[in-house]
Amino acid sequence: MLPSYELGFYALVVTCAVLYSGSGIFEASRDSMNRKAFRDGIKPGWHYFGRKMDVADFEWVMWFTSFRNIIIFALSGHVLFGKICSMTVPQHRAVMYMIYGVLAVLASMGLVYLMIILSHCLLLYSVALAKQKWLCYVAGLCCLASFKVEPFGSWQSGFVTGSFDLQDVLFYGGCTFTIMRCMSFALESSERDEGIYSIFDLLKYNFYLPFFFFGPVMTFDQFHTQVSTRELRRKDDEMKNIRVNALLHVGAIVAVDIFFHFFYILTLPSDLKFVNRLSDWSLAGLAYSNLVYDWVKAAVMFGVINTIARLDHLDPPQPPKCITMLYIFAETHFDRGINDWLCKYVYDHLGENHDNILKELVASITTFAITTLWLGPCEIVYIWSLANCFGLNFELWVQKFFQLGPFAKLEAKLSGAMSRRIRAAFGALNFWAIVLYNILALNSLEFALLVTKRLLVMGFPVSTLSIWFITYCGVQLIKERERILAIEEEQKGDKA
Repeated sequence: MLPSYELGFYALVVTCAVLYSGSGIFEASRDSMNRKAFRDGIKPGWHYFGRKMDVADFEWVMWFTSFRNIIIFALSGHVLFGKICSMTVPQHRAVMYMIYGVLAVLASMGLVYLMIILSHCLLLYSVALAKQKWLCYVAGLCCLASFKVEPFGSWQSGFVTGSFDLQDVLFYGGCTFTIMRCMSFALESSERDEGIYSIFDLLKYNFYLPFFFFGPVMTFDQFHTQVSTRELRRKDDEMKNIRVNALLHVGAIVAVDIFFHFFYILTLPSDLKFVNRLSDWSLAGLAYSNLVYDWVKAAVMFGVINTIARLDHLDPPQPPKCITMLYIFAETHFDRGINDWLCKYVYDHLGENHDNILKELVASITTFAITTLWLGPCEIVYIWSLANCFGLNFELWVQKFFQLGPFAKLEAKLSGAMSRRIRAAFGALNFWAIVLYNILALNSLEFALLVTKRLLVMGFPVSTLSIWFITYCGVQLIKERERILAIEEEQKGDKA
């Protein structure tokens, strides 16, 4: 534990830095509201406040305009249908969910799309009958590539007739998540001692509507165990927690809508000439804000879906960990479901305890290779995967280096507080590595290079060291939160 006055100083520094950086972004947003270069990203908003709205994020706009009514209608129907099934035939509720999911997919995307999905399910089920893991991996990744690599993806999507705004989004979302679920089913079946799961188990798993189009991916073993439970009981205060989470998600949606009227964090990076005129502090805040927003977007999307799943007595993957609470590459992910899938079937399987440098390298390269295929192979994804794979391994290399005899003896002589300060200084460097590596995928390579050049080259030494110190203060606050949570967990364990 650090002294309270030291932690208070860190909190003050971080607060002042965030406010100062935010004021710079606010002024830049206000001054650029009517720029011709930003016409596509900024649309009329709150006229009575004299503000326009940042609409550069296609997904966010899609959810609350063209897709809003579909979401409300489909998920509301699922909730009502699921409640009736849970009350009347709880032992068959998985079948009822499957029927509702199939009908919803059929109504929204048509018969041909449903046939494509079923053909991939049947193919991977047939592969699962061989109970060979390597064959499951090969077949599953080939099926995934058939949607992510051209011309195979366009060839399959060409069979789906009709046209509407969300067709491509729903097509590729439903197909790729289906492949991941089918691979989980096949891999779990290959490990089962007594026979194999039935084709209906796969269909019940795949056509659970809340997870179908946008995830998260819940591994088959967890889904099958939870959905097969006949005695449906709520934990203490579970409904209260569900209501609270639902209100928090509504609050987050409103907060983002307000934020987009005053801070154009998504549109500003599109004009590098304008962004280059910002101060180093504002530029750093802009890069950081983009990552925070992407986390909020993921938390809202998965949070809404997870709320529906909890109403169905499931325990889905948690929302991702906020970038504000991260300084370790191993915990960096925006989709907890995909992360859990990759860790279980690839990363942990190859890396084992993640203590061996060679095994860790093989595990991380394989994991990011599959992630690259999942995201869709292209230049920016290659660079993003390479950078994050390097960051993940570099953490282990640094850890191993400082575990060598001389450094280990030196740290043993230090107090716990001083050791924490030294580790936080390295954690601050890691924090910005995470930010710079991930804005590659969220914005553009050019924006990432601009931020890197300004903070590390042109801003050296004043801006570089100042932002490093502020980040160090933030990492210390994260470490303090982790320390308090660890104590609470230990106390709960002792009571149990």
